[in-house]
Order: sequence, then structure tokens, then C-alpha cells
Amino acid sequence: MLISGRRIIGLDIGSKNIKAVQLKDLKGGYQLDRLGMVSVLPELIVDGSILDAPRVTEAIKGLISDAGIKAKDAVISVSGHSSVIIKRISLPQMAEEELEESIKFEAEQYIPFDIEDVSLDFQILEQRQDENQMDVMVVAVKRDKINEYVSVVSEAGLNPVIVDVDAFALENVYEINYEINPNENIAIVNIGASTINMNILKGGISVFTRDSSLGGNLLSEALQREFTISYDNAERLKYGEAVEGVPQEDVAAILMSASEDIIGEISRSFDFFRTTSKQGDEIHEIILSGGCALVKDFVPLLSERIGIGVKIMDPFKNIRIPDSFDKGHLKRIEPIMAVAAGLALRRVGDR
Repeated sequence: MLISGRRIIGLDIGSKNIKAVQLKDLKGGYQLDRLGMVSVLPELIVDGSILDAPRVTEAIKGLISDAGIKAKDAVISVSGHSSVIIKRISLPQMAEEELEESIKFEAEQYIPFDIEDVSLDFQILEQRQDENQMDVMVVAVKRDKINEYVSVVSEAGLNPVIVDVDAFALENVYEINYEINPNENIAIVNIGASTINMNILKGGISVFTRDSSLGGNLLSEALQREFTISYDNAERLKYGEAVEGVPQEDVAAILMSASEDIIGEISRSFDFFRTTSKQGDEIHEIILSGGCALVKDFVPLLSERIGIGVKIMDPFKNIRIPDSFDKGHLKRIEPIMAVAAGLALRRVGDR
């Protein structure tokens, strides 16, 4: 159990930026206490795998120092279609203690990895008394993936107390900031540099999750190829800044073309949800987070192509922001901080 008043850091280790958020518990809510972000070179973390642990550790140390964070307990997260499996399954009704004992056996048929190579967790979502059945969310993560992330965080002098999944961190932050309509399907879509996390909620409960190994790097790479420019200049163009010798109208055309791959992946995932869901197939709204939410003209393009309204996630909408924070800067980076904010809401012992 946490010692009363002990602070927790939400630490989101992304392939482009590492983000940290620390919240202070208030009566009936939260206050932003500390926040920071540091960029990492693209070769340090590739497709969710940490390739240069010492430099990632140094980046985390620098981030914690620069943000003035004194807390040592950290909540981290993982994602990725090749190492994280999330399944909603139906099982005969049983007590949670009984399921705890049998979950390895129950999950084995749904997990495409050796069951001994994964860490398992579960949550009972719904009891269907009339059918003597219950719906259970099962999560399996490869142990080597967890160990990889836990190791760099520990080497940075932090104590990783919880390992979460990006999709559920986004769900956490949505729940405290947005009104939940029990009859609507809301798609939370987080597009980072190299991963898309999707979590569709029905009445605030996850009914579909999927990770894809695409992301905003596709846009940067397309700009680099087209204009023979550096990664840094491609990033500047992607977010609407001017780069000498590169016409803005040409940039818009490249970004639109490259965005089609990302939007196509989201569209296919939504189609799969519609064909397999028992919860009602209409998606009423997309809440978008991650760096792509800040790419020039991406939000209207996504809405037009998918045919669903898109809002940019504000992870601090219902969190008190002290005057000491630069609120203009915070507004600019809000969608990038969504996963870290969701992790900062976790507490040891909760589900």
C-alpha cells in the first residue's frame, strides 16, 4: 500500500518524447503538481523496443531533474500489437478469487504467446446473471517487454510501482475529464510517433482495443524523402513551421497523402469493431490525442475521411492548474501528455 501522501509520477516513455506528470490529490479532484517532457533521438526507441537503454535512462534522469520532481514512485505503461494482448472474453460466473487461480488456464487459449512468457492481469467487466456468465478483460504482456521498461526506469533512480497499458491510461484520463453517455460508443485514438492506440468505450467501459505499429513518423519520413531534409526540419514542417526553400503548399500535399495510411488503419480497425461488436456498432465521436493531433490540418482530414466528429483530448480539463504553470505552453502540448496524465491517476491497489 502507498504511504499516505506519497506522490506518484506518471511516466510515458514514447519513441519521440518521454513525458512525466505528477498530480496532487485534492478533495473531490486533482491538481497538476509537476510536468515535463524531453525529446529523444529516433534511434533510441524503435517500434516500442528500447535499443539504447543507457541514453534512455539519462533522458529520464534529465527530465525528472528539469521538472523538479522529487517523487520516486512511477507508473509506466507499455503498448504494441506484438507484445501486448487485450481480450474481452466470456466465462462462467465465479468469484474473483477463483478466477485469480484459474486465469492462466482460462487465458491460454486466447494468448498467441507461451503463457509462461507473459504477465497476466484481468478485470471483471460485467456479470450476466440470467446467463450465468461474466465478461472479463484479460491483458497479457510479454515479460521481456516489461523488464526492458522497468530496467531503464529503475536505473534512473525511480521505483516502478505499476505497469499499465497505454489504452487504459487513456481511458483513465477520459473518465475524469469527460461526461460519459451510457448509450454512446466513444473512440479514444492516440497517435504517437510509432504507435496508434485505440480504445472504444461503451458507457465508459472498454469494449474494443487495438494497437497498430504506425504513427506520426510516417509523415516525417515522407517529408524527409520528398524534400531531402533532416528529421528535425521534417518535424518542424509537420507542425506548421516554415523551413527555408520548402513551399508550404507542397508540404500540405505530402502530409495529406502520408496521412491516408494512418487514417486507413484507423478506419479498418473501426470496421472490424463494427462487424464483431455486440454492443451496437455506431461510433459517435473520436477523442484524439498524441502528436498527430497537433499536425496541421490532420484533425479535419481524419473527421472527413472517417465520417465521425473529432475532438482533441484535453487531459487537464477537470484538473486544477496552478498559476505557476505556463498555461499557453500547456495548451500547446495537452494531447501529447494524455497517456502520462492517465498514468498519474493510478494508485497502488486500484483496478
